[in-house]
Amino acid sequence: MLIAVAMFALMDTAMKLLSAHYPAVQVTALRSLSSLPLLCAYIAYRGKFGGLHKVRWPLQLLRGVLGIGMLTMFAYALRSLPLADTYSIFFIAPALITALSVFILKEKVDAMQWVAIVVGLAGVLVVLRPDGSNFISLAGLAVLGSAACYAVSAIASRILSRTDASEHIMFWLLVMMSTGSVAMAWQGWVAIRPEDWLVIGGLALSGFFGQLAITIAFSTGKASIVAPFEYSALAWGVAIDWLLWDTLPDAYTLLGAAIIIGSGVYLVRREAVHAEAEHP
Repeated sequence: MLIAVAMFALMDTAMKLLSAHYPAVQVTALRSLSSLPLLCAYIAYRGKFGGLHKVRWPLQLLRGVLGIGMLTMFAYALRSLPLADTYSIFFIAPALITALSVFILKEKVDAMQWVAIVVGLAGVLVVLRPDGSNFISLAGLAVLGSAACYAVSAIASRILSRTDASEHIMFWLLVMMSTGSVAMAWQGWVAIRPEDWLVIGGLALSGFFGQLAITIAFSTGKASIVAPFEYSALAWGVAIDWLLWDTLPDAYTLLGAAIIIGSGVYLVRREAVHAEAEHP
């Protein structure tokens, strides 16, 4: 998981660099297209191309649409927000997943979990600035929208995993994101600058290896132990912001991030306790 988070931090850095020169939806297209050949090679190596068409198409299409929305809004936010601020707001995703699981998966969430969800949302408000200076920031709202898309997609992935192979889920997500984002970006497509091809190569490699590492992490370790390591992304965000853009998070960002992370860790641990109680 630590390797996965590091890879995704590098991926997001590449997206931030690209978002300064290209429309957000084109950055989404570049992210999807660049990793697709690597994923195809991996699926071929695993011998998992058989039965590729035997998937639950409605949910696969839904994840494709959500994936485009998630990455496009994230890329838009990265254009003006530091990585640390973006990550801090995006950390609300686990709380959103827990809340949505009640209504979609009919899972039980106790009163303390609801309190943790509300606390996490309060942490987001802190990051967005309680003085109102950044409360209606389009970039901040875009990160919230991206986190919401991620949460719904995660719920859909849980349902898909009951019937569809993980390789097929990843393949169709990238194919649909590539097709949809290219179609949306085509009319306003900006020619790729020669100096950006190296960044795109880094985007492809970091995105692919990040996805591979996180898949291994969750398939070999307990989610309650593995998931909290996702929050190490904040350390990467702070370090990269400082090294590349000479920016450090302010007190609001750090306080809000601490609240959101505390809420998220509690929710993950609480869910693990419930799972052990139901399946001792």
